[in-house]
Amino acid sequence: MLTLVIGDKNISSWSLRPWLALKMTGAPFEERMIRLRVPGSPATSAVYRPGLKDDLKAVNAAGKVPVLIDGAVKVWESFAICEYLAERFPEANLWPEAYDKRAVARAIASEMHAGFGDMRNELTMDVVGRHPGMAFSGGAKADIARVVEIWTECRAANAGAGPFLFGHFTIADAFFAPVATRFRTYGVELPASAQAYADAVLDLAPMREWIAAAEAEVAAGARP
Repeated sequence: MLTLVIGDKNISSWSLRPWLALKMTGAPFEERMIRLRVPGSPATSAVYRPGLKDDLKAVNAAGKVPVLIDGAVKVWESFAICEYLAERFPEANLWPEAYDKRAVARAIASEMHAGFGDMRNELTMDVVGRHPGMAFSGGAKADIARVVEIWTECRAANAGAGPFLFGHFTIADAFFAPVATRFRTYGVELPASAQAYADAVLDLAPMREWIAAAEAEVAAGARP
């Protein structure tokens, strides 16, 4: 049985990515959560709970989540976990079959993994929260525009093949899934094609499951 160690579902974008990819393989797995923030604290708060560092070090020497455990194999870092899943479950087609599309999918997933710092900082992940009308910096606006450009170009190139960036669901979609939640949280207005893509991601059964769990997590944390 695979085990995936993740952080809070309302705020941990890096946990969502491999969790969603693993869900899309259809493989059974055990989920273990390490709470990152004090229950009831704002999603935008940088205050982590006491003892967190020790709990993280206990499962991963790098002191971070997510972590995938597959028997004696332990994989950390979201991108590495997703690549491992693509190799472990080739029938799930987590990358496009065509080499040229696979190259683009890897490039945009890597771009998401390494970039968009202003957008990450200003549109922090808060699945349950709604914060429309916020003013963003020029850097964050440029990041948003780049995401829209990626989504629009990929959907145009794969029109008719399915609702996702390369038609069927791939790791690239897993990497942009947290962005779809961020755009909804902050009321970012999108062109029709980009909005249709975001809606398709948010309507995935595993995404609905994650969102429902985030809502329950926040509700439980808000109780005295």
